[in-house]
Amino acid sequence: MGFNPLNERGIPLDRQLRNWSELNTAPYDTRGVHPYTRCRVIAMNGIEVEAIINSHNFARHTADTGIKQNLALVRRIEQQQQKAVNWLIPGDETTIERTIGYEQVAVDLTAWLARHEPDPYLTKVYEFALLEDFDHLFRYANLMDMMGEKRKAEDITGGLTEIMPGRPTIFHHRDPHDTLNRPMTLTAADTQSVMNAITIVAAEQQTMNWYMNIGIIPEDPLARALYLEIAQVEEEHVTHYESILDPTLSWLTNLVLHEYNECWLYWSCMQTENDNRIKALWELHLNMEIEHLRVAAQMLRDVEGVEAESFLPAAGMPEPMTFEPNKEYVRDVLDRTIMWTPYDAQFVPVTDLP
Repeated sequence: MGFNPLNERGIPLDRQLRNWSELNTAPYDTRGVHPYTRCRVIAMNGIEVEAIINSHNFARHTADTGIKQNLALVRRIEQQQQKAVNWLIPGDETTIERTIGYEQVAVDLTAWLARHEPDPYLTKVYEFALLEDFDHLFRYANLMDMMGEKRKAEDITGGLTEIMPGRPTIFHHRDPHDTLNRPMTLTAADTQSVMNAITIVAAEQQTMNWYMNIGIIPEDPLARALYLEIAQVEEEHVTHYESILDPTLSWLTNLVLHEYNECWLYWSCMQTENDNRIKALWELHLNMEIEHLRVAAQMLRDVEGVEAESFLPAAGMPEPMTFEPNKEYVRDVLDRTIMWTPYDAQFVPVTDLP
């Protein structure tokens, strides 16, 4: 049996609130941190932001006072979790340095999800956008050189993620209708597929939000132009990925899946983190999320009469998601699919378009 958060006891909600000094976490050393520790921090910040936004949207679509109260309490704690994670990022990381980190997350997270995706169609969905994030990493690395930064992009990625051209950016701009894919259904999808989709939507949404807010910070006109262009592509990517989610789920079922996803990812981070201080934070947040999942599952049971166990695997969670090098895999995807383009929810060579 694998790890099953439904069978675990978490920290009671009334013991989860922390004071501000606990949330003002000491940042990592930007030059000494392992690149994949940085990736985990960026990724989990995005996961918490998605949890908060999802909770706010749910609260705006329900008249049930009890649900609103539970959402408000858990959401306050999710906000604290997000602050504790995000405050690990040091203030002396420049905008372009952090951008390289964001794109390393995009490449190696998407590559891992694609490699572990059981649905062949969804694998194509991941592989297609993977080459565009790969191109973004290359473009920002070039920008970093042109801006005269003291650091090289390879220093930030630690050489773990290859930096070379992907699908050229000029081919990323598509008709909005062609950014839509076929949605999965919870009843037919593998749990791995569901977790993959929730994860990538959160990660790409965080990247989209990041560029929406920081693209104006560089003073160099060329830098501002590049951030502007790639920010538009990130909108396409969020639309691309959110379209594969099951649109028929109830708000409470969706909430349970989000909490389960957070448990899976914090548990995954715990398995692979090499910084003991940050690993302890992942463990703390996992124990909090186990209780958030219990609360969500209880609301689903009370309001809809549905057991979370009816759609979550009794055997436990999928294997841990890990940040790891994907160089050979990405090269293979480049070789096979660089000429792909989406058309009518399919992926075809651009030369085959009508």
